[in-house]
Amino acid sequence: GGGAGRVPPDLPPAPRPARRRRPVAPVTWELTGAVYLAVMAGLLLIVARIALNRSNGWLIGANLITLTAALYVCSLVNFAAIIADYNVSHSREATGKGVAIDLYYLLNLGPQALPAIDRAIVLRGYDPALVSHRGSLVEQQRREMNSWRNWGFRSWRLQRTLDAQQPSSPTG
Repeated sequence: GGGAGRVPPDLPPAPRPARRRRPVAPVTWELTGAVYLAVMAGLLLIVARIALNRSNGWLIGANLITLTAALYVCSLVNFAAIIADYNVSHSREATGKGVAIDLYYLLNLGPQALPAIDRAIVLRGYDPALVSHRGSLVEQQRREMNSWRNWGFRSWRLQRTLDAQQPSSPTG
């Protein structure tokens, strides 16, 4: 699907801790993790090649199979939803400790973060600006689902979730 739009300025920012470390973009962490796992898988396959006395062709084939499997699995994983759910579950509002929910960040994760945003609305209480932005994300999701070019497994699952909760939406 498409990326999330910018969040209008009428949403108040979440309170920040007094001292902050320089934030690292989630994409940077995902790329770092992917490179680390690829290097580890490659090293394990090299060890397996030596231990099993296999050819270089076997090593190349094993690496291609591993790469294909990893790409296939990652295409089905909803990283935005996992990140958003983790952030809401470990927030001050949910646990009583830690940092407050960063609404700006959650909203910038796009429509895939809607289930976590719904939980944030329940935890924080009714906030008209947050509910309005949630509505914009729902509308963005519906527009994306109307185009066959934007169809994807993750978007389809999200749309099923939104359709199931429509009668009791947290928008009031």
